Amino acid sequence: MLKVENLSAAYGQVQVLWDVSLEVHQGEIVALIGSNGAGKSTLLSTISGLMKPRAGALTFDGRDITGAPTDQIARSGIAHVPQGRHLFAGLTVKENLLMGAYTRRDGPHVQKDLAWVLDLFPSLQRRLAMPAGRLSGGEQQMCAVGRGLMARPKLLMIDEFSLGLAPIVVEQLVETIQTINQEGLTLLIVEQDVQVALEHAHRGYVLETGHIVLSGDAQSLLDNEHVRGAYLGV
Repeated sequence: MLKVENLSAAYGQVQVLWDVSLEVHQGEIVALIGSNGAGKSTLLSTISGLMKPRAGALTFDGRDITGAPTDQIARSGIAHVPQGRHLFAGLTVKENLLMGAYTRRDGPHVQKDLAWVLDLFPSLQRRLAMPAGRLSGGEQQMCAVGRGLMARPKLLMIDEFSLGLAPIVVEQLVETIQTINQEGLTLLIVEQDVQVALEHAHRGYVLETGHIVLSGDAQSLLDNEHVRGAYLGV
């Protein structure tokens, strides 16, 4: 579904990614792991068009999206839940969720999907009229993921979904990710909790200082000595 080939990206003169290649197949959960500053968020931002690649190619669903505008990439079926949630704090929860459907023109289906998202996150149902800025951290993350789902994407990318959240909230989010994947959605997740990420992914990639250094099925990465020493403290 997604193919990244020899991708390089930079902030001005500061290069962050070097010749990164990865693939995400339809129906998979793929985990991208690595330490702070490794370039994980930069990679997602480049895929979603928020940054332009310096070199390399991006193919999604058989189409070249290299350097395409962000709105075009969103319409192609990629939704990006950024690190830090980036909700519209002054808008209500419902308004934030509906913002995820801004590219859609199928009104009746949008309402059906809103009901579906609220079934996934029941606590949001009781807070639809509340400004998103007043939600707890866990509820804000649910709202951000729900907003991404409202686009009805083919690929959902989530950046650091567990950051700063209580374990019980992380468990709820993981269960939701498993549910939507079982319903057919493909996911690319960036997650600092390597154990959580790889336990619930099909495959994974390890990004270090802007380079892919390891890849494979999730269990083989969990068993890898470098991963265990560098990220699991074993």
